Amino acid sequence: MALHQPAVIAIPVRNEERHLDACLNALVSQTHAPDEIVLLLNNCTDGSHEICRTAQQKYPCMTIVVCRLEDYEASAGEARRRTIDHALRLAGDGVVLTTDADSVVPATWVADNLAGIAEDTDCVCGMAVLDREACSEDRKRLERDAAHETLLLGLQDEIRAMIDPDPCDPWPRHQQHSGASIAVRAAVLRRIGGVPRVVSGEDRALVAKLASLDARIRHAPDIKVRVSGRLYGRAAGGMAETIGRRLHCPDQLTDEMLEPTVDAYRRVLTRARLRDLRHGDIGAPALDRVATDLLIPPVTVRAARDAPHFGAAWNIIQHASPMLRRRRVAFAELARETRQALVLRDHLRSGQVQCRESLEWKDLRHAL
Repeated sequence: MALHQPAVIAIPVRNEERHLDACLNALVSQTHAPDEIVLLLNNCTDGSHEICRTAQQKYPCMTIVVCRLEDYEASAGEARRRTIDHALRLAGDGVVLTTDADSVVPATWVADNLAGIAEDTDCVCGMAVLDREACSEDRKRLERDAAHETLLLGLQDEIRAMIDPDPCDPWPRHQQHSGASIAVRAAVLRRIGGVPRVVSGEDRALVAKLASLDARIRHAPDIKVRVSGRLYGRAAGGMAETIGRRLHCPDQLTDEMLEPTVDAYRRVLTRARLRDLRHGDIGAPALDRVATDLLIPPVTVRAARDAPHFGAAWNIIQHASPMLRRRRVAFAELARETRQALVLRDHLRSGQVQCRESLEWKDLRHAL
């Protein structure tokens, strides 16, 4: 990426007077100064506008957009989508970065993201880390609970990295797709039509859309952004809503990204087999075996083999096969699933299990 290409930061803002000063101070103190900071103030009724106007007078790189979202569209997803659309108009062939108005980014945040993009990457996902100093004991308890989910998710992802490695996203990496820290090439963002229109989970939807078109995505474990961990969100569907719900009534099921270890293992083996199929490494009889194993017609497997992008091919297979239907993990089963993932990972590390060509998912019971 050429040095003159702009870096534009997109931040949705709704009633953030408590956090805005810290957020903006961090952004204007970057080792690599952003070219523009787009602040979309939606439905603000507090002092957020005044804070932004004062900052703009001191730092002309700030662009303030004020809008009123009707009740039916006043959501975290819509606010982020509109903010990034405005940033995209200013970004040229550069990079659009996004974070949250209650977040504090490190001084090298822009530089680190641009360095990641420069390494032949289309999207860099950083990590959102809860601000422990601002958290009550109850929220610290939730953070400890979330750590158990993160452990299982990390183990399953390490297994995936061993069986179906991604050269653009090598291990170690993380598994977050948080709007607190995402950077995307503007050209790629335009190619996918911007952020998908969803009420919540727009960050995950964005990364999923990028993956469907084989964008090169890096989950950088060294890029960490501190988030407030507040209980009361400014738009429907955000992190605060999840935290508040879990405080008052603990969820029975873990994060939707988690699935039983045997399912995660089946999924990554299938993904690796599909990649081999598209590379022409297995013939017609093997294609029919894949169809039989997945309980889908061979014509569906052929459609996946011939799809223009691997991401699109993978979506075809996942949506068609009942063998890949997602099941959630209950919190009561989290410890057991984690033990199984540990055993399988250690078997793969030690070479006791031969992955991909010689190992089928039915063999998992022997490894465990």
